[in-house]
Amino acid sequence: MGSLGANSQRVKTDGKFFRLGGAKFYLRGVAYGPFPPNPKGEPFKSLEDSRRDFSLIQALHANVIRVYEVPPRWFLDLAQEYDLRVFVDVPWNRQRCFLDSAKDRAEIINQVKTATLQCAGHPAFFALSVGNEIPPDIVRWYGARKVERFIRDLIWAAKDVDPECLCTYANYPSTEFLEPPDQDFICFNVYLHTRHAFEAYVYKLHHMADGCPLVLGEIGMDSLREGEIAQAKFLEWQIETAFECGTAGLVVFNFTDEWYVGGELIDDWAFGLTTTERRPKLAFEVVKEKFLNLPVFNVQPFPRVSVVVPAWNAAPTLEACLQSLNRLEYPDYEIIVVDDGSTDETPNVVNQFARVRYIRHDRNLGLGTARNTGIAAATGEVVAFTDADCVVDEHWLTYLVKELVSGDYVCVGGPNLPPLVDNFVATAVSFAPGNPRHVMLSHTVAEHVPGCNMAFYKWVFERVGGFDPVFARAGDDVDICWRVQDAGYKIGFAPAAVVWHHRRSTLTGYLRQQLGYGEAEALLVKKHPRRFSFLGTPQWQGRIYKQSLLIWPFQKILVYHGRFASAPFQPKSFKGPGWELTNLLCTVEYLVLLVVPMTIVGLWFRGVLVLAAVTAILPLISAVYYALIARVPEGKNYWWVRSLIALMHLLGPFVRSVARHKSKLQLCRNCNLRDSWKAISLRKTRLPSTLAYWVEGLDVDRMSFLQQVLFELEKLGCPYRLDSGWEDFDLELLANTWVGVRLQTACELYPKKRRLIRCRLWTIWTPTTKLCFVGLFALGLALLGLQASSAGWLAILMGGALCLWVWRLSRKAKSEVIVLLDELAEGLGLVKLTTRNAPHDSKATRRWHRILELWKGRASN
Repeated sequence: MGSLGANSQRVKTDGKFFRLGGAKFYLRGVAYGPFPPNPKGEPFKSLEDSRRDFSLIQALHANVIRVYEVPPRWFLDLAQEYDLRVFVDVPWNRQRCFLDSAKDRAEIINQVKTATLQCAGHPAFFALSVGNEIPPDIVRWYGARKVERFIRDLIWAAKDVDPECLCTYANYPSTEFLEPPDQDFICFNVYLHTRHAFEAYVYKLHHMADGCPLVLGEIGMDSLREGEIAQAKFLEWQIETAFECGTAGLVVFNFTDEWYVGGELIDDWAFGLTTTERRPKLAFEVVKEKFLNLPVFNVQPFPRVSVVVPAWNAAPTLEACLQSLNRLEYPDYEIIVVDDGSTDETPNVVNQFARVRYIRHDRNLGLGTARNTGIAAATGEVVAFTDADCVVDEHWLTYLVKELVSGDYVCVGGPNLPPLVDNFVATAVSFAPGNPRHVMLSHTVAEHVPGCNMAFYKWVFERVGGFDPVFARAGDDVDICWRVQDAGYKIGFAPAAVVWHHRRSTLTGYLRQQLGYGEAEALLVKKHPRRFSFLGTPQWQGRIYKQSLLIWPFQKILVYHGRFASAPFQPKSFKGPGWELTNLLCTVEYLVLLVVPMTIVGLWFRGVLVLAAVTAILPLISAVYYALIARVPEGKNYWWVRSLIALMHLLGPFVRSVARHKSKLQLCRNCNLRDSWKAISLRKTRLPSTLAYWVEGLDVDRMSFLQQVLFELEKLGCPYRLDSGWEDFDLELLANTWVGVRLQTACELYPKKRRLIRCRLWTIWTPTTKLCFVGLFALGLALLGLQASSAGWLAILMGGALCLWVWRLSRKAKSEVIVLLDELAEGLGLVKLTTRNAPHDSKATRRWHRILELWKGRASN
């Protein structure tokens, strides 16, 4: 029997897991009952029979029993005696339309309160399930949101009686679209008989659980139909897979074949680990072995891992970070701290940890460079990254590496959760836009994982290059993830590889963070333009999961119910603008392109002022809405915390968009193309769209020519972007804020290793130019439609003037690029050829005809 003292503490949630005291508590459960009434009329076995069963359950190495009736006090006492905890389902009639009557609702709420009161405070009480598997047709009858609110009310009723009571709702795939708020952990009953489908569904449930523990409330197999051998094999891989996938625990259904439902014993199902006579089946020994050795990770051998922690003035948080890294339960790893020129006590903090390798930069070189320094020093086959303001779970590396080696991934990331110990401002920041989040292409494949929680095979950096040093403050993780995918590799996600990431603790700190993100986005647009919208915001292909229910009021929730609401799996999806709309409403683009023009129009027409006022107040409405629905934890749920959330929803995207555009303008101003006399004289003629350079007797091909072009652009400090593999150009030069020049090359091959390198140039409008032109033209049409002809024609004329000005800038930029290419070709010893109708340079023209003859001769051969 277990020690009474060992069972005196309460189990609490801690991120994706449970903890008992300081140790992680893996829920190893079995379902127990329901049974025919005992001599006292209770739906449980007698005290003597229960003692016999508890002895077998204890031998099974289970630590939780799930019961479907509210247990009497003696039952809880007996569970404590055997060091077992009781997971209680509150029984109420969920098979009928229970929301029609206020009396019925009050009765159910009273049942939950009574059950909580009966179990509250008992050391053996684990958690309360306020409901179990409401039928999908009943949920559809009322609508998901109404049922979710009622389940939330039941949870609140239990919390009113016992604030520390762990509460959940036992869901199942037929109503997976139900996501009741305020659950302490997510509980799902899952019966899937194929390993691949089971594993995929567990990963899906992890994303639904987000930062909460995931418990499989029921798993099992009917040995009457499948056989005892099949049942044993089935439970072996199910338990193994569930814990490898990072669940906080599971409940095997059932302890015994004895099962009493609806006033009669069920004798045509046999899900038990023991028979009705309590004879252990083959599955009993299998479950016993699995429960004894939890958690088990099938990773042999474990590769050596180098954990890299970049740090810059990180003394306040670095000690807790290194303490957590020292507690990692992983057989072979090293810790590398890269001090990026800190001026605080960071070196002294690191000196307290003997096993930590310390590398220092003499000055601050930026986040990307710090990570590269760590990679160069790493001795492990795998390089993992976390930040100095993070605290990692003790199995963090194990879950990351397990996912990395078991799939066809080269990189794996995990969730980063805000610590509950953070102050009120940090709590508000955790619900504000712009926090680091993973982006999922599927339930297992990620598009982006944050740099505070990622691991790579070291050889990947040799293939795709390291972190780009240009990303000094942020954006380095986004860039490396996109480059990895562009190279044809995949990124995985380990939902149980948790780090606790401290959010910014002040409003100014949060705004500085968003400022850095905006600057990083400007750099990312330059490198990965196809992944951004015309407004300059990232266009993720995957889904960003949020901690709060960020659903716009006009967003439609679509649920696949199947015909007659009979589908075994009923997922939901969203249609229409979602939480991203808040970010758009609070950007400088929204202000400049919509609010300001509407206000200007309103100066002529008072009726439009009302529309302008609505346009101006819409960002405030959306910010307040999201502040109201944010799931702020108890103890920090004050009005001023929600006010901070609303303020951050207003200011965060605005600051980020301003920084993004400011950085883009600075990048444009840094273009140092020379406007020489050659370029000026070129602009007096018709600028050619194609150029041709003859190569003879030289080892210069198209690729080396392009490399020289890139080298020259780097030397001049001109911003450019390369073909990502999806473009019809080789490079795009951002000449100024308004115009870009694209270069496309081709190479013709001739006998005796002679070549003709062709270059095609064309100019494009930047997104800024397009926005200004469309805005002026739309404003003009709107004013004309409102019969303000003078103002309307003025706006249209301004759009025309803009086109004329941009055309002049385009000619200037194109001429400068032509001169640049000509001078570069001349320096390489190439000969520029003109077309047949060239007005001068007869020698070059003759050479051109000679090339044509050579080509014709080659073709005839």
